[in-house]
Amino acid sequence: MFTYDLIVVGSGHAGCEAAISAAKLGLKTLLITLNLEHIALMPCNPAIGGPAKSCLVREIDALGGVMGIVTDATYIQMKMLNSSKGPAVRALRAQSDKKEYMSFMRNLIECNRNISLKQTMATELIVENDEVKGVRDEFGIEYLAPTVILTTGTSLEGKCYVGLQYVNAGRMGERAATGLSESLLKNGLSLKRLKTGTPARVDARTIDYSKMTVQPGDEELHFFSFEPDRPIRKQYPCYLTRTTEKTHEIIKANLDKSPLYAGLIHGIGPRYCPSIEDKVIRFVHNPSHHIFIEPEGKDTYEVYVQGFSTSLPADVQVKMLKSLPGLENVHIIKPAYAVEYDAVPALQLTHSLMTKKIKGLFCAGQINGTSGYEEAAAQGLVAGINAFNYLNQNDMLELSRSNSYIGTLIDDLVTKDIQEPYRMLTSRSEYRLLLRQDNADERLTKIGHKIGLISDERYIRFLEKQEKITHEIKRLQQEKISATEEVNNILSKYNEHIDKGMKLADLIKRPSIDYKVLKEIHKETNELNLPSEIYEEAEIKIKYDGYIKRQNQQIETMDRLEKIKIPENLNYDEMTHISTETREKLAKIRPATLGQASRIGGVKPADISVLMVLLSR
Repeated sequence: MFTYDLIVVGSGHAGCEAAISAAKLGLKTLLITLNLEHIALMPCNPAIGGPAKSCLVREIDALGGVMGIVTDATYIQMKMLNSSKGPAVRALRAQSDKKEYMSFMRNLIECNRNISLKQTMATELIVENDEVKGVRDEFGIEYLAPTVILTTGTSLEGKCYVGLQYVNAGRMGERAATGLSESLLKNGLSLKRLKTGTPARVDARTIDYSKMTVQPGDEELHFFSFEPDRPIRKQYPCYLTRTTEKTHEIIKANLDKSPLYAGLIHGIGPRYCPSIEDKVIRFVHNPSHHIFIEPEGKDTYEVYVQGFSTSLPADVQVKMLKSLPGLENVHIIKPAYAVEYDAVPALQLTHSLMTKKIKGLFCAGQINGTSGYEEAAAQGLVAGINAFNYLNQNDMLELSRSNSYIGTLIDDLVTKDIQEPYRMLTSRSEYRLLLRQDNADERLTKIGHKIGLISDERYIRFLEKQEKITHEIKRLQQEKISATEEVNNILSKYNEHIDKGMKLADLIKRPSIDYKVLKEIHKETNELNLPSEIYEEAEIKIKYDGYIKRQNQQIETMDRLEKIKIPENLNYDEMTHISTETREKLAKIRPATLGQASRIGGVKPADISVLMVLLSR
């Protein structure tokens, strides 16, 4: 018998963040994994970030998590997506060296004396009086702890399909986790089946890159972590090719060999990451689809074929891949496959990610129905922090929709009956102009410091940065630029002109003027030589001031609903003035506030108004 403060089951991105955050806070933590060589494995694409996901990574870093630090230390390409668009949709994306990423993360874990590693399969929860007491493994050994976090990814009763053949596995080459699903059901939790997939890996030496379009990294580097002294590393390009008419013909001719179309897979797949066969069938009007060729590391020939996920048979995959320009002679190292697995519908969790039925039991990552490394890591961090809070009888960390994408993610999971793997999108946030990747530290560092994951030294650096931003905004609001011929000659390059002197802040509000233009026309601004993280933030706050104020007003309105608490034991059956459908949904989900109730799918505004009146009595 072994005793710990916390047991984390699963060592993917959720499990790593959960274990590291809890251990940093002082919890004696056991991290159980099916395979010690797969800690922080990237089983799908070798990349971190992208639209909305970059915000999650920056928020993880601002709270004191490690995904951003590990990504910055192991990238092989950095690219700012949507750089010509508004700040709400700009997104940093890194290609990672998969092996270096795993090695760096494992080193962080092994350097923490509060974390013990164990390679085994947890097959049963130990529960007494609706409180978790630990887990039992495949050998019957008991590991006791008053808190358990399940971060099992796609392992629970996983089945991997290549064509109509399957193996019991959570990931190809790794056995499925058995027994735990039965234990969850026995303890009153419901499950559902979900599906995801991954493309083939191919040999770079068999690719003709001359037939593709090169996709280089950025010369001006940005990073995920707000920590200083990030390494400057050699970057490696990605490449773009496209499907052809022949590709589509091969896919259509072999759909009967797809386990999904043959009815063997019943789990629902991710809407926003469809297989190539789904793309061909659903988007008939598209003559071709983008396919990106991405290196998996700097010291390997293994290459990821992004956008080409499939579960068709291996021999069909060869024909499909060889129909792509540049891949005519390609050698497949690993075939693509689909995986079906058990998940816990997150309506059974609170915003702390603890289950409603079993105290001390938390779930994080793909087990909650999400898709993506970043979504998993964000949940793992919150679960790790809240395991500590639960043990120490502290208030739970429950981030809001108005202060983070993490809060939006968790709120969606626990208040909406989500039927498919959930992916974070900027469109899921009502406040996306406020929840930008550039200001994640401003929104969350104070919380991370209060929790204890952000050091005093880092917090002081953060305060100094905010002071510099405020000072620069005031300077821009006070200093003027004269309407000289020299100034207008420079402005003419940007189709701009000023007839009289004006304040720098007013000039930078113009769409075609940014801070770099101010440096061209204003000597004092140029000589300040401010770092980009200061002047970019100052520019955004000035340029979008009106929109930001409007979103803050929306938040104030929603906060009023969030402050109206709903009693946990409220009898909705007695509320006959509310529709039957709404009563059933409220009774099932049991929202803690009126704000949460208003976001439940199918709950009408009129019902919220009635509920508000009833609660005020």
